[in-house]
Amino acid sequence: MLVQIGSTANRRRLPEFLRKPQSDYRAVTELKRELRGKYLHTVCESARCPNLHECFSRRAATFMILGNLCTRGCTFCSVPKGDPKKKPFGLDAQEPANVARQAAEMALRYVVITSVNRDELPDGGSGHWAETVLAVRQALPEAQIETLTPDFNGDTSAVERVLAAGPHVFNHNMETIARLYRRVRPQADYNQSLAVLRYAKTSHPAILTKSGLMVGLGEKHEEVKQLLRDLRRDGLTDIATIGQYLQPTRRNRAVARFVEPAEYEEWKAFGRSIGFRAVFAGPFVRSSYMADLVAHEAGC
Repeated sequence: MLVQIGSTANRRRLPEFLRKPQSDYRAVTELKRELRGKYLHTVCESARCPNLHECFSRRAATFMILGNLCTRGCTFCSVPKGDPKKKPFGLDAQEPANVARQAAEMALRYVVITSVNRDELPDGGSGHWAETVLAVRQALPEAQIETLTPDFNGDTSAVERVLAAGPHVFNHNMETIARLYRRVRPQADYNQSLAVLRYAKTSHPAILTKSGLMVGLGEKHEEVKQLLRDLRRDGLTDIATIGQYLQPTRRNRAVARFVEPAEYEEWKAFGRSIGFRAVFAGPFVRSSYMADLVAHEAGC
């Protein structure tokens, strides 16, 4: 079976290089059962990642904390949206321990954690973030931890809580180029996201910084280069990932174009030329895909 993301009524036909086989259903079903048994979520499932079968079959997953409802409405994302004023989201106090327990049962050597946006919480959920990182470290003291965080509305005290917990890699995704921010990420700000990465690098220089973006949203080739330049200004970002946007549901933004594989090679070469420690780019690349190998390349 081949992965084809998006609704049949509202998507362009995928080129051959964007068709990916699904095969190991038993492994996928088993891991999903374990996750649901601990009331855990993964961005792999909620964001309908095309790499899910591949990653789950090798017992890899990106844990998504703070629940499965997001307070924002990014047009590219299929994570469920909610309004806490109408229905309180709540917070699972056992989630940090359950993430740690699941990571230990999976014998992970590299643990990637992300979250929904929880703008209604006074600290943006950063305290919960810190608890989760510390719980994973206690359960797996030899494992490396990557945190893929929201922008916390630019609150550096919230960013600091996550950094103080001691992740090996701090990741915050830019997602797209500056010109498209209002349409793609209407509740976010390009310069604010850069400021989050800048704070992480200047306050904790030993922690590797990382950011990812999607292409195929309407950006131009040179605009991607400019984003890479912005990410490298003053050495604020060590690792960049670039991958094809695939429309997850018919409610999401349509794909503007499918980027040819050769274009990723140009961006990779350019990124390395301006000082990135690692640039991972290709049609199926996602921010947390093969994150352990990318971090190793960057010297983690």
